[in-house]
Amino acid sequence: MEKAYKLLSQKHYISHNKAKALIDRGLVSANGKRLTLARTLLSENTHFVVQEIAPLQILHQEEALIALDKPTFLESYEIEKRFAGYQLLHRLDKETSGVLLLGRRENPLIPKVKEAFKQRKAQKLYYALVNGIVADEICIDAPILTKKGASAKSKVHKNGLSAITHIKPESIRGKQTLLEVRIESGRTHQIRVHLAHIGYPILGDTLYGGASAKRLMLHAHKLKVLDYVFCSKLPQEFCLN
Repeated sequence: MEKAYKLLSQKHYISHNKAKALIDRGLVSANGKRLTLARTLLSENTHFVVQEIAPLQILHQEEALIALDKPTFLESYEIEKRFAGYQLLHRLDKETSGVLLLGRRENPLIPKVKEAFKQRKAQKLYYALVNGIVADEICIDAPILTKKGASAKSKVHKNGLSAITHIKPESIRGKQTLLEVRIESGRTHQIRVHLAHIGYPILGDTLYGGASAKRLMLHAHKLKVLDYVFCSKLPQEFCLN
């Protein structure tokens, strides 16, 4: 038995640091299951598959705003650094794909956009793929408490902050349901925590009890703010038809 990052380093002829970074990003699968810990002990004959990060695409660009189609496995803050003079107006989890909005610093439009987010006037529509059959629309109204350290983790707790999530089944195949998800608030990991709370954790969300998958099956499909509407096409892996 050997540590996963050392085996990956040997088999793919990369440095230990590179191997650790790939595993930490969630890009490595071992014998068909995604690795979450670089120091996991594995047998010498383990077969690794390393995913590539999809290109970052621009959905809309003007002086004040840039709307991006964020690929999974990229941190929002990493993306911000690529666009000098712009700042994040909201964030997506590293493994969540879809619409991400940046604003030009000191542009007079940006305070208005920020205020719209603050006042919950920005409309956010997501898609999530879960195990199990969700037959009806559900409103999840459950407070969320977040513990932050080296990494954040949230849970439903009476002492948490108000959080409301609306879900509606879009399509069902076998024992999987594609959900349309609308959030009124924007708590850390809100959709992930709420779906796990009602017994339907998102596929690929090992942090909150979801079954193993190549990625977290959560996609930010549409964002409406002020008079703007930005859309990101649903990735092929979400389609159940």
